[in-house]
Amino acid sequence: MTSLPGSIAFDEYGRPFIIIRDQEKQRRLTGIDALKSHILAAKQISNTIRNSLGPKGLDKMMVSPDGEVTVTNDGATILKMMEIEHEIGKLLVQLSQSQDDEIGDGTTGVVVLAGALLEQAGALLDRGIHPIRIADGFELAGQKAVEHLDKIAGLFSVSDDNLEPLIKVAMTTLGSKIVNKCHRQMAEIAVRAVLSVANLETRDVNFELIKVQGKIGGRLEDTILVEGVVIDKTISHPQMPKELKDVKIAILTCPFEPPKPKTKHKLDVATTEDYKELRKYEQEKFLEMVLQVKQAGATLAICQWGFDDDANHLLLQQSLPAVRWVGGPEIELIAIATGGRIVPRFEELNPSKLGRAGLVRELSFGTTKDRMLVIEKCSNSRAVTILVRGGNAMLVEEAKRSLHDALCVIRSLIQEPKIVYGGGAAEISCSLAVAAYADQLASLEQYAFRGFAEALESIPLSLAENSGLSAIHALAEVKAKQAGSGDPALGIDCMQTGNSNMREQHVIESLKSKRQQIKLATQLVKMILKIDDVRSSNDSHGL
Repeated sequence: MTSLPGSIAFDEYGRPFIIIRDQEKQRRLTGIDALKSHILAAKQISNTIRNSLGPKGLDKMMVSPDGEVTVTNDGATILKMMEIEHEIGKLLVQLSQSQDDEIGDGTTGVVVLAGALLEQAGALLDRGIHPIRIADGFELAGQKAVEHLDKIAGLFSVSDDNLEPLIKVAMTTLGSKIVNKCHRQMAEIAVRAVLSVANLETRDVNFELIKVQGKIGGRLEDTILVEGVVIDKTISHPQMPKELKDVKIAILTCPFEPPKPKTKHKLDVATTEDYKELRKYEQEKFLEMVLQVKQAGATLAICQWGFDDDANHLLLQQSLPAVRWVGGPEIELIAIATGGRIVPRFEELNPSKLGRAGLVRELSFGTTKDRMLVIEKCSNSRAVTILVRGGNAMLVEEAKRSLHDALCVIRSLIQEPKIVYGGGAAEISCSLAVAAYADQLASLEQYAFRGFAEALESIPLSLAENSGLSAIHALAEVKAKQAGSGDPALGIDCMQTGNSNMREQHVIESLKSKRQQIKLATQLVKMILKIDDVRSSNDSHGL
């Protein structure tokens, strides 16, 4: 036998055949074995985060390789920080991230639903049903579930005059978060922030104008909404005024320093006179820059770069307060909020490029020496900042994640003002509808429809388990009530108030969020069921 370079060899008759390099080291799954591996991986990941679902859900402590600790029950964050090697596990992480990017809420529920659907698919595979028939059946069942969601959804009024309905929706979202000790306050902050940047006529929300800033110290209850921009900086000199009114702001990305000669030659200072001459040149250049800012009419300079003590002293002498080392994203937000232009060179500065704000002040915190700069009453008053306080970094970060979820849900309601009821009520209603439709089918897809209906029940089951209830009994009771009364607002009483009517408990969810959960989970499961061969990327293939 002779062989040529590469992966093709020839036998003694000259017939070519394929050599797969390192074949004994390759891991390859095909057919039903591949599907079973997918389902097992998805079940493990789904079971890992399902006990984080709902108002009584548990938190996860994630420890990074460098020892940084994160405590959260946000599904997208948990999955992102888990070191998942299985290919299907990585797809579930992307599924959760897609839900987070599109809606912002429901990141745990979408993974739990996808895991339950794959578990049902495993049972159907064991009965000998082809994976393509299962995938097609799930897709049709998902469409029926979404159609039923649209039927049971109620209209939702969004207006500046009555904030209470929006606050109740935000409270539902925040009910499962660490901030539920100041539940209503956080919900009100989130609602006011979104409405500040929303256009209710075009149903558009510009999230770029909302900044969530964290500051360690104080209590969660000290969290405030600032109608303007908050930056974690202070006025550059302690003798400069700490409060300025009717401010004209020069927003600079050029440093307060003399221009350096662009040569490779070095400058030798040999005598005292040379040094004095160099100092005089620097002073003149500093003064020239400061006067250029003053002549443009600016009463405050915000600089992206730093400047040394000489420049700082000259700024004080010329009565021009300044802020240094302001980051790029913050510079952009200040420019948007104040209506100013970012200026890259002092020569380009003129009065038309200045930003305007009614009040700039330093905000100090209690007995600590921590201070932040607040720019309020801006010309573009729609820009807002939520300043989150907390006892430690972990608490502040989780509060920021929680508020992000609430902001996203309120945005979804402004874009599409329709709601369904939480506590698993919408899932139970869809499950009953899909199961009823399955009885009308004569084809093999009826089994997939029943499996889909059972998978939808995984959400209320998880809610009941996490609330310490007898899950099967609680679910059976609510299903019987819904089937008897036809009321889609009946769900799991997670707070154990003795009332399973989510309408009366004000447990409200966005229709857009729930619809997206079902669509994304169904699409991913259909894609996974069509993967019957898993090969590593370094497999060698011949022609």
